[in-house]
Amino acid sequence: MTTPALVLGPLMRYVDETSASIWVETRGDARVTVRAGAREWEARTFAVHGHHYALVAVDGLEPGSVTPYTVTLNGGQVWPEAGAGFPPPVIATLKPGKPLRLAYGSCRTSVPHDASGNRSHGVDSLRTYALAMASGGAEPWPDLVAFLGDQVYADSTSKQMQEFIKARRDIKAPPGEELKDYEEYAHLYCLAWSDPANRWLLSTLPSAMIFDDHDIRDDWNASQSWRKAIKDKPWWHGRIMAGLASYWVYQHLGNLSPRERAVDPLWQKAAGHLDGDEPDLSAELDSFALRADREPEAYRWSYCRDFGDTRLIVVDSRAARNLAPHRRALLDDAEMGWLDARMQGGFRHLLVATSLPFLLPMGLHHLESWDEAVSEGAWGRPGARVGEKLRQAADLEHWAAFQGSFRRVAGMAAEVADGARGPAPDTVTFLSGDVHFSYVSEVERTSGSRIIQAVCSPIRNPLPRLLRSFGAVMSYGLAAPIGAAIARSARVQEPPFHWKGIKGPWFDNNLACLEVVPEGLKLWWQKGEVDGGDHLHPRLKRVADITIASRTTAEAVREAR
Repeated sequence: MTTPALVLGPLMRYVDETSASIWVETRGDARVTVRAGAREWEARTFAVHGHHYALVAVDGLEPGSVTPYTVTLNGGQVWPEAGAGFPPPVIATLKPGKPLRLAYGSCRTSVPHDASGNRSHGVDSLRTYALAMASGGAEPWPDLVAFLGDQVYADSTSKQMQEFIKARRDIKAPPGEELKDYEEYAHLYCLAWSDPANRWLLSTLPSAMIFDDHDIRDDWNASQSWRKAIKDKPWWHGRIMAGLASYWVYQHLGNLSPRERAVDPLWQKAAGHLDGDEPDLSAELDSFALRADREPEAYRWSYCRDFGDTRLIVVDSRAARNLAPHRRALLDDAEMGWLDARMQGGFRHLLVATSLPFLLPMGLHHLESWDEAVSEGAWGRPGARVGEKLRQAADLEHWAAFQGSFRRVAGMAAEVADGARGPAPDTVTFLSGDVHFSYVSEVERTSGSRIIQAVCSPIRNPLPRLLRSFGAVMSYGLAAPIGAAIARSARVQEPPFHWKGIKGPWFDNNLACLEVVPEGLKLWWQKGEVDGGDHLHPRLKRVADITIASRTTAEAVREAR
């Protein structure tokens, strides 16, 4: 039996105390075997549009164990690669009682890591982190890395992606340099995850993912008028079908726990049997993707995980929207109900990961809330047309632009923080990306839990300098009071609480880390820097850090002083 090539992976995905999920893409039909210690586990590939994938369910592991593993295809070893120069990949199960350590970020373009790529897009902070971890530095491994949107850019492609497109179709015909079908998505993911350093990192560090707009297209589901206009594009049907189908395969499948996979109809067919014909999911996935786009309540992309005394809720803030006029919601009723049930106390830290920042700088928040009101008719039909154009031109479609949803979730967060939903945690912390600058904000409160927003964006896709200045202006100074006055002019209610920036903004490519420590929640941001012109071996540099002490800890420190 021949050994097919390993195209992508292995990716270490869902890992808990006793199990791990390892994802691969192969060149052909194969039996995939993972060997760790004296045991081995097998899975059969499934096919999608001529591509072959497997997710190997590894179980029966010891909690808190770290075990090197290998991957074989049809009996021939394909991972780790001989002479790769990286440490052996390992399966590291969660240790009961161990405080959570998490890395996170968003917005990463797939361009080369040479001098040209670093000049145009900056140093890849994920790759820099991978090189630092591979060198055996003193910093301990995270338990998980959370990618909070724009893992791939389907609408703003690199030269390498464009060369692939040119080889198979007329790039001057719509959709031009943007992605058209599943084959092009598969190649884009290959560009994103095939760099040796990043590939090694992802083979060892468990990952969780959620999409944002560029995984599909800029402003995806910004408004009902956006959806109406995009549906008229002759290529959109194929694009949304391929985008959601490939997202399920490359990103979402690995987010699921073994129990969640067991009840997923697509996975039930994909898992199939070790013997017999390879399952082909092409038709089912295409149909599923179109239904998920038309009927958001038909499938849930959000998920929730508990890590000891810390809960992580990952929220889909793109596909689960209700865009009907005067009923606009960032989360439809079903999704909001799901989130409501999981926004509970009884944890030391409640982490809410949403690609779009929940707490924007106050100036931007007021601008977006004003634009929503104007677009909905607060200044009449002419104003509504202007508001809609501005919304799409300036990307004014974050939580602040869906005031009903913002206020509902703000109420949930405040109730958790006040102990109305069980014992109050030390913090309710929103983790986000999207905006291409990083910052930390805090809700102004005198009692209860601290409510925090911590943004890390981009991993690799920095803002042009002119837009950096705009971001800084909207974060400080007169932007907040002027924005509040503008919002009042459209009869927008005051926010249910107020917040202010306590760190940032900064605009470097960054990967953030978070750690639960005795005094509270420790966060820091790291970037890559090139020394001596060696663009392929950047060094890791800390950009900023902050410790969010629990209110009781902070009060004890003040009393001690």
